[in-house]
Amino acid sequence: MGRIVYVHGQFIPEEEARIGLFDRGFLFGDAVYEVTAVIGGRMIDNDLHLGRLCRSLKELAIPLALSLEQIAGIQAELIARNDLRDGTVYLQVSRGEADRDFLYSEALAPKLVGFTQAKMLSGTRAQRDGIAVDLADDPRWKRRDIKTAMLLGQVMAKQAARARGFDDVWLVENGLVTEGASSTAHVITAEGHILTRAASHVTLPGCTQRALAKLCAAEGLQIVERAFAPGEAQAAAEAFQTSASSLVTPVVRIGVRLVGNGRPGPMTRKLQALYLEAAGIAH
Repeated sequence: MGRIVYVHGQFIPEEEARIGLFDRGFLFGDAVYEVTAVIGGRMIDNDLHLGRLCRSLKELAIPLALSLEQIAGIQAELIARNDLRDGTVYLQVSRGEADRDFLYSEALAPKLVGFTQAKMLSGTRAQRDGIAVDLADDPRWKRRDIKTAMLLGQVMAKQAARARGFDDVWLVENGLVTEGASSTAHVITAEGHILTRAASHVTLPGCTQRALAKLCAAEGLQIVERAFAPGEAQAAAEAFQTSASSLVTPVVRIGVRLVGNGRPGPMTRKLQALYLEAAGIAH
């Protein structure tokens, strides 16, 4: 028997899982999702992820009959039933099922599914040595602050970057970096200021970034929320990206140019340590 997954109110073996042909998440990408890191059997920053899930649903006018406590209970049950120690727990809520039509009825019943994925999240090669990120035009729609299941733009950008020999990709619009294809982009200036985009419709509000920002404030580290161009990022003292599945990962090359000396810098190392310590992760 494989994993136990959650589909429309039931915990069942993944081999038995079925999604309806007329589910609007399948037909239109009319769905939102969240991914929470699990390390040592514990969910990391889950309150932030569930808060963002609620915000995304509200922005798309998708109701959800379950409370946040009930959803957290489903996540915990998935972790327990799959004996997950390290990995992620995924949730997706679609607007519901109906015959294909661009217009939808407000009476549709949303569909919730969830599953776990076992993977190493802490102490990875990428976190130790840093990664190289490509630069690509941002192909996505205008409401990137909503975490929708419409990810084809990110899929194509990541696939192209991998084919070009990069580990990941940062997206660019109007001459400015928006964010990573599945991460929040940060650079550190020579003065030690941490730059990242301010919250807007242009980027997804990162949960790991928000958790890290609180730690920085407590340490007296200055985060400046403003946009930056690819050239400024390449000329920065350090760079890194954050996400639930990669935590705090150094970026040592952007496009063809090394960042700093091409190795993870001291400020990035400090931020990694701060985050791991706050999350209760040995490092």
